[in-house]
Amino acid sequence: MQPPTEAPTLALLLGTGAAIVVLLAASALLAAFGTATSSVSRSRLAGLAERGAPAAAAVLALVEDRERLVATVLFGTTAANVVATALATGLLVRLLPAGGVALAAVAMTIVIALLARQLPRAAVEGDAEAAAMRLVRPVRPLVALLAPVAGVFRGVARSTARRASDAEAGEAGGEPAERAGEANDREALLDALDLDERQVEEVMMHRRDIEMIDADAPPDEILAQAIASPHTRLPIFRGEPENIVGVVHAKDLSRAVHAFVRDTRGEGALEGFDVMDVAMEPYFIPETTTLEEQLREFLRRRAHFALVVDEYGALQGLVTLEDILEEIVGDITDEHDVETPDGIDPQPDGSVEVDGAVPIRDLNRACDWDLPDEEANTIAGLVIHEAQSIPSEGEVFSFRGFRFEVLGREHHRLTRLRIRKLT
Repeated sequence: MQPPTEAPTLALLLGTGAAIVVLLAASALLAAFGTATSSVSRSRLAGLAERGAPAAAAVLALVEDRERLVATVLFGTTAANVVATALATGLLVRLLPAGGVALAAVAMTIVIALLARQLPRAAVEGDAEAAAMRLVRPVRPLVALLAPVAGVFRGVARSTARRASDAEAGEAGGEPAERAGEANDREALLDALDLDERQVEEVMMHRRDIEMIDADAPPDEILAQAIASPHTRLPIFRGEPENIVGVVHAKDLSRAVHAFVRDTRGEGALEGFDVMDVAMEPYFIPETTTLEEQLREFLRRRAHFALVVDEYGALQGLVTLEDILEEIVGDITDEHDVETPDGIDPQPDGSVEVDGAVPIRDLNRACDWDLPDEEANTIAGLVIHEAQSIPSEGEVFSFRGFRFEVLGREHHRLTRLRIRKLT
């Protein structure tokens, strides 16, 4: 057998080398983007998008489903590194038959650890949002290409894990088996609900909608506000709404006022009454807390109410035990609930006008629809994801059996849409 000629060897060397470089570059991009998006603040990205940063809106569309993004990044980096290592091994074995395998193993371990992992991750530390916006343009096509394959593997892994869990429960006997079965059923229910994969920022009440009490307001005004409010617990601020200094329960407030009036025999009405004397210490949680974690924490603390802050301690919203329970059993109402505009307005022609910030799950419940919420949490996020851009006012899209018309847009935020189910 004749040795290979010089031209094919050179062509092979150049072609394989180029393929290895491309694969390592793709791995590095995905690793860097994955690191950046793991610590981004959605509130900061939303603010940047509203101020005219399309890259921020693109990042938001990708991080709407963190699990999907993480699975895609992990699959992409692993596949790129494995294929690059295989190509390098084949090339070095051809060039150095005696020690090609060992050399390829050592060289690719160093290259992957340094160039495809450590350096990309170090490069994005410090300003996660800026790094994510720089990388989103080249990374978005990779994610779109790899996500379907990664989703298949993710589904297989979940199915295998559940079957293994069922098998373990079946092998156990008697009462331990029953307890194991109940535990498995409980965990399977939590898995199905995705409470461990969703964060409180997805169900919280936004800060602009929070009703608050001014600690420096006259006591009679505070009492009147608490009586008129449909909410049982109200945050108390001092100076500015961002400065939350306490939380008051309407029942505690009414009892304290009654005692104050009784002790002063009504003289001077509520003069001298301080709402902070009956206020509870505010309970703050990060916006990245999962619903499952917060549900367990509410039960452990016997609490019902938490204020949500971002990584800088800025108020983002509030979440209640009822908010999380409604994700499991649906809307919970009582005789004190007040019907308020929720951004969902049915129209006489059968269409529905919605605010862009309306959660997809809320719209599905209200209209008995089945719009997908795997790729986005809000209606605007779903349209942006499907369009792969931020549509202009007046644009119309049809997908997933529905027709979407953009009625309003402010900067890079979709504020109003009309949706009709296609027959």
